[in-house]
Amino acid sequence: MSKSIAIIPARGGSKRIPRKNIKDFYGKPLIAYSIEVALASKIFDKVVVTTDDDEIAIIAKQYGAEVPFMRPKELSDNFTGTDDVIRHALSWLEEEGEIFEFACTIYATAPLLQSKYLIEGYNALKNSTAVNAFSATSMPFPIQRTFKIKDTGRCEMFSPQHYTTRSQDLEEAYQDAGQFYWKKVDTISNNIMFGEDSIPIILPRYLVQDIDTLEDWEEAEIMYKVLYEKLETKD
Repeated sequence: MSKSIAIIPARGGSKRIPRKNIKDFYGKPLIAYSIEVALASKIFDKVVVTTDDDEIAIIAKQYGAEVPFMRPKELSDNFTGTDDVIRHALSWLEEEGEIFEFACTIYATAPLLQSKYLIEGYNALKNSTAVNAFSATSMPFPIQRTFKIKDTGRCEMFSPQHYTTRSQDLEEAYQDAGQFYWKKVDTISNNIMFGEDSIPIILPRYLVQDIDTLEDWEEAEIMYKVLYEKLETKD
């Protein structure tokens, strides 16, 4: 029987929003939402938080995650990629005799994530030849109509041939939603994440919000509040 693991990276040194991963978000530490949604999905044999921070470790355990090791300092700076952090976690667990067929990276900054999308990603990957499945959402505006600002301060379209094309006639584009990334552990992808080896799991835009700045944080709280009140009304 295949085994799956959720790995939640959460270092302590966030710069733009200090202590972001455990900052109070609508009554709970931000990381609590990712832990709780992973546990609620009931598809993981283990939910692990990888962190270098003692306080984050304590809070993660309080909300039901495991913290079987503390992440090395050399994997906790601003330049370490998530892939390196996940490989370290899987290697550490493998040395302890725990081997997983499917691994899901869930960011600690995903309070709008819902279990059904984790389950959808797991099932899509398990029943396919793909290597990855990840959260995505549609772009709010046609990318063919976007432009850049040159050094002169003037505009230049990326696709000027579409200046007069109607929006409804342009192909829809999608972006990474930044919430979760499923992977078949013992496989090697021949492409980048947004390539032929991956299955995008499409989330509605109202469930997607990056949280990198204080403005992002405030927007996410507003979105969560509206969603929460809507669910309460339905109940």
